[in-house]
Amino acid sequence: MARMNRGAALAALGASIALVVSGCSSSDGGSSDDTTADANNPVTMTLWTNATTGPGAQFFTDTVKSFDEANPGVTIKIQTVQNEDLDGKLQTALNSGDAPDIFLQRGGGKMAAMVEAGQLMDITDSVSDETKAGVGEGSFKAESIDDKVYAMPVSVLPGGFFYSKDLYKDAGITETPTTLDQLNAANTKLKASGVEAIALGGKDAWPAAHWYYWFALRECSEDTLNSTAKSLQFEDDCWTKAGDDLKAFKDTGAFNKGFLTTAAQQGAGSSAGLVANHKAGAELMGAWDPGVIASLTPDEKPLPDLGFYPFISVPGGQGDPKAIMGGVDGYSCSAKAPKKACTDFLNYLASKDVQEAYYKAFNAPPVNKDAQAVVTEDYLKAVIAAFNEAPYVSQWLDTLYGQNVGNALNTAVVNLLADKGSVADIITAVNNASAKG
Repeated sequence: MARMNRGAALAALGASIALVVSGCSSSDGGSSDDTTADANNPVTMTLWTNATTGPGAQFFTDTVKSFDEANPGVTIKIQTVQNEDLDGKLQTALNSGDAPDIFLQRGGGKMAAMVEAGQLMDITDSVSDETKAGVGEGSFKAESIDDKVYAMPVSVLPGGFFYSKDLYKDAGITETPTTLDQLNAANTKLKASGVEAIALGGKDAWPAAHWYYWFALRECSEDTLNSTAKSLQFEDDCWTKAGDDLKAFKDTGAFNKGFLTTAAQQGAGSSAGLVANHKAGAELMGAWDPGVIASLTPDEKPLPDLGFYPFISVPGGQGDPKAIMGGVDGYSCSAKAPKKACTDFLNYLASKDVQEAYYKAFNAPPVNKDAQAVVTEDYLKAVIAAFNEAPYVSQWLDTLYGQNVGNALNTAVVNLLADKGSVADIITAVNNASAKG
């Protein structure tokens, strides 16, 4: 089967968005239908989420409970899966025909592959008028292929540096960096003050790969990113320049000691935990990070001095220095899920009250524009401002280019940082994985 066209790499996420394993088969025996659930026609669905602990896990418990109570005959069973394990376990479940009815959707090439395999439900006609008014048409572009919607957007999560204002102040850093030279200078001051400059959870691979993605966003033009999303071949010199940038930055010693064995989000010793406990000045991460950091502070409350600034500019790069990278988290229904019950739940996830609860639980900007009025944190307002000022937004490259290419890219970047591979190996790994795909 021919590869499905992934579409433009830089879906204009910001253009129309006012933002800024156990068995899983459904109780209907695997057939999608429009039957209204009631006491005589009960429906049981399984929901997979990566919110495993804390307020995020409680959000889904509360949301599912309130939905079930308002919809007699519907029962949703939650299964939490650690974020780093989710993609692999989900792919296995989808390929085995035992997929969860509702699950976290990352979009991009990963979603395109699921659509091509007939594993996702087309929910276009089931998105309610109320949902369309609250979320906005542009939000659905990242969850659509050929004008068909395959996931309900829940949150737009642009990335950048989340940092400790107190540690920066103590190190004598008076302005957040906007250039690579300024970032290097800030890192030198942080290390001299006795803390790690930048926390990196290299054990989980994708946080390390994000550094390459960001340098590529600066080095590569918008046209190159778009064309590469279709060819899945790293042919332009900018991909090599991005690797050279990362290798040079790594050699400055900016990352925490032992970053290759540091987890991203699990425990006080993780990269998020290092920021949460004032052991590191900053972390490059998506806008879900504040919620993770909050769960890892000593009192499990938001870090009072948390701040945000966008990724820095790179001299000579072809990309716009204000371009932003980020994911669009959404939820999909599997192709065989009970249609009405499943899509009713997705509409419920996007409703104003539930979106306000989502923001409070995850400390991340809600996608529903009516719910965004409750955002008060300065760092989230800074995230929104950077997002709105971006001339274009790219999805994370491992999402955009699909699982096979994404995994090869991430592994090759980690090998580079571990001095077990070269920049040329990154290019070769991607091109070889694309050829096999």
